[in-house]
Amino acid sequence: MAQSNLLYAHSGGVTAVINASASAAIGAARGRPERIGKVFAAHRGILGVLAEDLIDTACFDEAALYRLSLRPGGVFGSCRFDLPSDDGGRVMDRLFEVFAAHGIGYFVYNGGNGSMDAVGRLGDAARERGYPLLCVGVPKTVDNDIVGTDCCPGFGSAAKFLATSMLEAGLDIRSMVGKRGSVFVMEVMGRNTGWLAAATALAAGGDPDAAPHVVLVPEAPFDEEAFLAEVRRITERLGYCAITVAEGIRRPDGGLIMEKSRDPCGYIQLGGAGSAIARMIHERLGYKHHWAIPDYLQRAAGHWLSATDHEQAMAVGRAAVELALDGHGGCFPAIRRIGDAPYRWEIGIEDAAGIANLERALPAAFVRADGLHVTAAACDYIRPLIEGEVAQATAGGLPDYGRFALPFVTRRLPAWEG
Repeated sequence: MAQSNLLYAHSGGVTAVINASASAAIGAARGRPERIGKVFAAHRGILGVLAEDLIDTACFDEAALYRLSLRPGGVFGSCRFDLPSDDGGRVMDRLFEVFAAHGIGYFVYNGGNGSMDAVGRLGDAARERGYPLLCVGVPKTVDNDIVGTDCCPGFGSAAKFLATSMLEAGLDIRSMVGKRGSVFVMEVMGRNTGWLAAATALAAGGDPDAAPHVVLVPEAPFDEEAFLAEVRRITERLGYCAITVAEGIRRPDGGLIMEKSRDPCGYIQLGGAGSAIARMIHERLGYKHHWAIPDYLQRAAGHWLSATDHEQAMAVGRAAVELALDGHGGCFPAIRRIGDAPYRWEIGIEDAAGIANLERALPAAFVRADGLHVTAAACDYIRPLIEGEVAQATAGGLPDYGRFALPFVTRRLPAWEG
């Protein structure tokens, strides 16, 4: 079979282990020189492909690939860009011009739900054009909401960071209990799902008096009166109450508690629900209140990686290349849970187009009937995903994530007028 080049790209929000998938994919591709020639990475995802901003990954030796696997953020850059369907094929034409100009026969696209749509559409376009391209997705998202996989690389490390943050904040506020009553609210990511919020329940270790005392998730409509009654009950008993708020919680009518902005394409940037809940508690109950938004911190905490998450991120990166070499396109490697005690998993295969733009919500069994907390079943599911630690090199008392030179290849096409 003729040799082709491989192109790797990030998409969407990055995670603490997205570079682990990149490292594994590059390493796997490099290990098959009889099938794969050069291995490129796109700078800033699909936008980089359109701009023909391609990086030659030959600069990464084995030691650099290992360092890459431990670095948070996206070394190659990422973007939020949905393939348009109303531009007369202009964007798709350009993508295939770039693929052809650089001999790309394999495209590995690391992203979430929207990226799986792109994987399916690029595969369809390649068949229609008679272009020999195999496009395979790599699942990632801290939101853990991709359908078809038991969990998503990136989630375990973010969950570990958030559960740790709640544990430590709970110990802090408990030590400062006064007569007035204190409330701490932490708002976490997750968009329309409550996986990250549920992860903070691990901090309590099954102790009903330990933080968090309330966990609000989008899967349960927010009942203001029931919520305030619960906060009052807990605070009167303990002197304080710690609350996790998922950014996408909604009122019974379906309206968001809070959103930051909405772009012209309809993408909603969420944020502010935690602040709104904290103010509500202060205004209605009069308690002293603090609130925090980990924001980028929860998805960028490379100093506290989950070893399980890192291992799974590497596994799906390798598997994506193997799937492509086996002739599978329009798919992605999915994580299958095959045992709980001990936790065991394997890699399967899932059709990308079939799950594109869907969202995997918390099962009803993971949410308490009153909607004010999650169940032990949710903790049992999440706990193995945060297990284990990864040692990081340090310099000057800080993690030493290293620096990477990114040599761009020479452009061969006219500039893209995006």
